[in-house]
Amino acid sequence: MAWWIGNRRFAAPWWAFALTLAGIALFLRLGMWQLDRAGQKRALEAQFRAGTQSTVALHADAIDALPRYQHVRATGRYDVEHQILLDNMPSAQGRPGYRVLTPLDIDGAWLLVDRGWVPAGPTRADLPDVTTGLDAGPRTVKGRLDELPRPGLRLGENVDVPQGEWPRVQNFPTMAEVERALGRPVLPRILLLDPTEPDGYERVWEARLRVGPERHIGYAVQWFAFAALAVIVFVVVNLRRDEKRIGTKDDDLDP
Repeated sequence: MAWWIGNRRFAAPWWAFALTLAGIALFLRLGMWQLDRAGQKRALEAQFRAGTQSTVALHADAIDALPRYQHVRATGRYDVEHQILLDNMPSAQGRPGYRVLTPLDIDGAWLLVDRGWVPAGPTRADLPDVTTGLDAGPRTVKGRLDELPRPGLRLGENVDVPQGEWPRVQNFPTMAEVERALGRPVLPRILLLDPTEPDGYERVWEARLRVGPERHIGYAVQWFAFAALAVIVFVVVNLRRDEKRIGTKDDDLDP
């Protein structure tokens, strides 16, 4: 294909046109995908903010119907003897430590209550004491429903600690791994214990976003810029001055 633009001739082989068109389509698709991801993250932040607008009583058979971050009230008894320490969980200031998951028995169903962050000991063998002041009496707790923390990359399953050693340390466990450690099924959500509730540790809860919506928008702008750059490069590479045509026009002006 060829066009004349003044004294310049635009000519590009079909394969260059097809390759450029495919690249532009890919860049635009990636940009739109990043905008969609930004919208999802904004919706998640809005869901987190809306979670405390109402508090509902938690029933084990209805937990799946509740949205993520819904604020709930649950009544049960803590299983003090079987607790899990989530490894590689930094504090709000970035200090190394654990998050404490304590099962709450709600009429025979176990709900994992995240009681917050505790610092790590001097060595890996020095585990924090998470039973102090905690009894197995009935209590009502409040918090948000959430999911277990998930890693960006899972490098394999947790190795089971020998039976009888509690609390158990697990690194980004799945619900199946938690159930295997506890020896019984648990509800598919965890409860983030409110900062105002007793029997907890450091609790600074926020919507868990590895990448915020602003960064997704920045990525989208980059992909759209690549699409525009592809157009510019395609035009510049294939638009050339035609010296013969210029010379012919100059000859026509000679007396």
